Amino acid sequence: MNLAMLGYVMAEGRGASDALLREVAKALRAEGVKLAGAVQVNLETAPENHCHMDLHVLAGGEVVRISQDLGALSEGCRLDPDGLEQVVGLANAALEGGAQLMIINKFGKQEADGRGFRPLIGEALARDVPVLAAVARGSLAGFESFADGMAEALPADVQAVLGWCHKQLA
Repeated sequence: MNLAMLGYVMAEGRGASDALLREVAKALRAEGVKLAGAVQVNLETAPENHCHMDLHVLAGGEVVRISQDLGALSEGCRLDPDGLEQVVGLANAALEGGAQLMIINKFGKQEADGRGFRPLIGEALARDVPVLAAVARGSLAGFESFADGMAEALPADVQAVLGWCHKQLA
């Protein structure tokens, strides 16, 4: 892994990383950059329920729900691993189709455990395709172990992250 090719953000506040990555992806797509990966959109529901989590695939435009409705009183993980794997497959197809940059909505528990987007991140880097990811605070140790000192922390600022992306694409 090349240090310059793996960048990550950790924005404070619920949904802040999601919003930042959506803005970055929107700007890059407007410039014609071929993207792989996905950005997350949380759809708020009634206050007593958890939000719905949807991944918007950056190549092709599919939207895949990755949350399961386990009921208002549930405390378990709501992630639908099948939905996540569907998005990983779509992102892999975009990578194979010549993506210039990959954006991963979150390096979370699945990735820390070796699943989810983790294998695809390694594949992108092996193909010299830069990867930008949000890292969940609770998954930072797993991310750091995976990155082995080769990831660049980026400020949670759209312009700074776009600058990093443009540097990678140059």
